[in-house]
Amino acid sequence: MRTIDKRLTAKLAPVLVKRAPTLTLAFDARCKSRLAATLDNGEEVALVMPRGTVLADGDMLVADDGGFVRIVAAAEDVLVVRAPSVRLLTRAAYHLGNRHTPVEVGAEYLKLEADPVLEDMLKRLGCLVAHESQPFQPETGAYGGGHKHGHDETFSEDYALAQKVFHEHHDHDHDHDHSSCGHDHHHHDHDHGHAHR
Repeated sequence: MRTIDKRLTAKLAPVLVKRAPTLTLAFDARCKSRLAATLDNGEEVALVMPRGTVLADGDMLVADDGGFVRIVAAAEDVLVVRAPSVRLLTRAAYHLGNRHTPVEVGAEYLKLEADPVLEDMLKRLGCLVAHESQPFQPETGAYGGGHKHGHDETFSEDYALAQKVFHEHHDHDHDHDHSSCGHDHHHHDHDHGHAHR
């Protein structure tokens, strides 16, 4: 049995992409780092990815024998949410985010796994909600498990980075240069209520 253990970051020639056997997986399976799977051609494989990897539709993976496999996002039962205004769609995204619901964000729609409680909430907000069978590719979040190219940091490293950024912007006893952002905070210490004695 072949083991698939790498995600390719380089672009492959279209002919190689086209020739590669496919592995069709639902979103839940694309989040697993260890998985016994069956390629669409019937071959049994072991998927062993770095922890925190979230595979996306079109990702090219490399097996231990050097062969390529292309990921296909399976069609799933999803709710496709539209709204008569951008503000309402944004409100819907806010309420879904508050519930830590995986959501795919499109230009004019939100997509989430079918859930009757969330469907009811969205309809009460005034959104238009349709049941469809489509591939599901939600946002992977600011704290890790992201769709990273070329390197796979762990959740704890991402979380530590997020905490560091948060503290840099919320702790006013810091002493570092913000001038790379196009402005310099060092001349504004009095704005933060610091006593200068």
